[in-house]
Amino acid sequence: VNEDLLKTFAYTARGELAPINAVIGSVAAQEVTKACTGKFTPLFQWLYFDAVECLPEDTEKLYQGDCTPRGDRYDAQVAVFGRDFQDKLGKLKYFIVGAGAIGCELLKNFAMLGVGAGEGGNITVTDMDIIEKSNLNRQFLFRPWDVKKPKSETAAAAVAKMNASVHITAHQVRVGPETEHVYDATFYEGLDGVANALDNVEARRYMDRCCWHYQKPLLESGTLGTNGSVQVVVPHLTERYTHYQAPSEKPIPMCTLRNFPSAIEHTLQWARDMFEGEFSQAPETAKQYLTGMRKMEEILKLPNQQDVDTLVILKSALVDDCPRSYADCVAWARRHWQDQFQNQILELLHYFPPDLRMSNGAPFWSGTKRCPHHLVFDAENELHLDYIYAAANLKAEVYGIRQVRDRLKTKDLVAGVSVAPYLPRPKLKTTTHAVSDQMEKLSLSNLLEVIPPPESLTGVSITPLTFEKDDDYNMHIDFIVAASNLRAANYNIEPADRHKSKRIAGRIIPAIVTSTALVSGLVSLEMLKVTQGHKDIARYKNSEFNLGLCRFCVVEPEPAEENTYNEVKWTLWDRFEVEGELTLEEFLQHFKENHGLEVTMVSAGRFTIHSTLIPKTERNRRRTMKITDILKEVMQEASKDEDHATADDPQRGESPQWGTSQQSDVNQQRAQGGPLLGAVLMLDLCADDRQGQDVDVPHVRYSVSR
Repeated sequence: VNEDLLKTFAYTARGELAPINAVIGSVAAQEVTKACTGKFTPLFQWLYFDAVECLPEDTEKLYQGDCTPRGDRYDAQVAVFGRDFQDKLGKLKYFIVGAGAIGCELLKNFAMLGVGAGEGGNITVTDMDIIEKSNLNRQFLFRPWDVKKPKSETAAAAVAKMNASVHITAHQVRVGPETEHVYDATFYEGLDGVANALDNVEARRYMDRCCWHYQKPLLESGTLGTNGSVQVVVPHLTERYTHYQAPSEKPIPMCTLRNFPSAIEHTLQWARDMFEGEFSQAPETAKQYLTGMRKMEEILKLPNQQDVDTLVILKSALVDDCPRSYADCVAWARRHWQDQFQNQILELLHYFPPDLRMSNGAPFWSGTKRCPHHLVFDAENELHLDYIYAAANLKAEVYGIRQVRDRLKTKDLVAGVSVAPYLPRPKLKTTTHAVSDQMEKLSLSNLLEVIPPPESLTGVSITPLTFEKDDDYNMHIDFIVAASNLRAANYNIEPADRHKSKRIAGRIIPAIVTSTALVSGLVSLEMLKVTQGHKDIARYKNSEFNLGLCRFCVVEPEPAEENTYNEVKWTLWDRFEVEGELTLEEFLQHFKENHGLEVTMVSAGRFTIHSTLIPKTERNRRRTMKITDILKEVMQEASKDEDHATADDPQRGESPQWGTSQQSDVNQQRAQGGPLLGAVLMLDLCADDRQGQDVDVPHVRYSVSR
């Protein structure tokens, strides 16, 4: 008999923890669902679950703490951890990023545990989304009357009803570089930890970078149907979130989307791309031109024929297809229908006839290549009219024209639209964007002649649309469904109903409340370990599970990898601390004298401050300059090129990692050349050790006095 375990069990048997209930309850609820539906694999054995690692590393603390009941809501967990630890939970300051399915469950568990319910404690939750009807089945803090309300504020109000003692602050702010004036160094340095409840990898990586920068614990989790995972990141102990690279979604080849679709997923992606191109990207380009954000001289400097692409878009948006009335919008929709579902198919068959054979004698149209057929417009066909009705109203919304939600009137208008007959083009382009088809006819000079200056278009107002799947009134899904099913009809693909189309095109990840309850319970258990400050990595657990298959995998986190320079061991959590502004010469000398390193390159994000590859005269000039002055200069020189590239490639590069600066201030100062406002910079180094070998070294935390 393990007497220590038996003694521990005896001392904690009277206790009860909300996260344990969430874990066991979610498994039990999934089993009930299996019994009712006959779906998935039932649990047909004993299931044991324990979280003994949550208890203090020194078990003697269990027997010495004050576990006396006081008749309050925390007596059950005080019986496990003691009153001192309960007080510690109350003083915690946690940041929950996201108030969706997992966020709601985390807020509930944290409130039940008393996190942020004591003096000085607080939970900050942020989510910029509003509640939609489709959220209600799994985001249990919301009710039907909460639809269209902010998620964060509504969730905070619901939590306050559960535990009125919890101090909770609700924000509707996106986490990202653009909001670093809200979530700055003062904010992060006051936190005890961060719990992610996000639905995209980009935001997760950003939060991981912030937690690494400010040395804060990160509790990461996610679900996909009955699958779920939990990862705990502990400073100076485990690897970061980005150490674990999840497989990315495989994109559909462009040639498949444009010419050879074989599944409804292909036609839906094609329709979604069409929506983005016609109602979001092209209008955004035109709007930037109209408002002066992109001037003609800047467009002409774009590389790789991007200037011609952009001018073709402007010609279409401001000249050829610029409507003045709803009737114009209907006419545009009819011509667009003709081009997409008849002319382009006839063009494809003109060059690849149905009886075409390859050099080996095999038919070209075989395997996954479905031979298409063109459609003939019929206003009596509901699907044909669906497309015209949705496309015309979306076009009207983009141009600020009053919409007409009257199918009969739209039907009458489309009957009066004439379309040009199909004429084969001299050359087929099978992999380029649709606008490229016009490049052969219009030279750059022709385009410049027909595009009017912005000041002559004062009556034109353009508002790009942002795809929103959950608003049934905005006609976004109506357009996607109609376009996809018409495309499917071209290729004899089984059409999809509105529900399936919405799920695929909206990239809705099926989520169920049992999975979210389980991950939030496991996250909350890891939070208890982090709060106690466990130093033994074996006590922390990363988890993966599939409730549908009754598969549970619990492993220890990967320890932070150790590196060495000059016999000094370090991990990704270590950094060099440099206090106060230095010249480049002083900076380089500091590392040579104090760390035995010959620095060969210094950079901040993608901006190079010092490099042995820079011409010697320029290196010598910079040596007497302060680090921030060099960075200012480099950023200012790069700003013009970046401004050209940003509109076409918003993912280009990373900005320097700032500790307290507002990103907008950084952008302004980059353009104006004024003093940088950040108090802390994260710098990267390349360096040689005492033996002259190139070695990896920690980042530099460069603190600048204001």
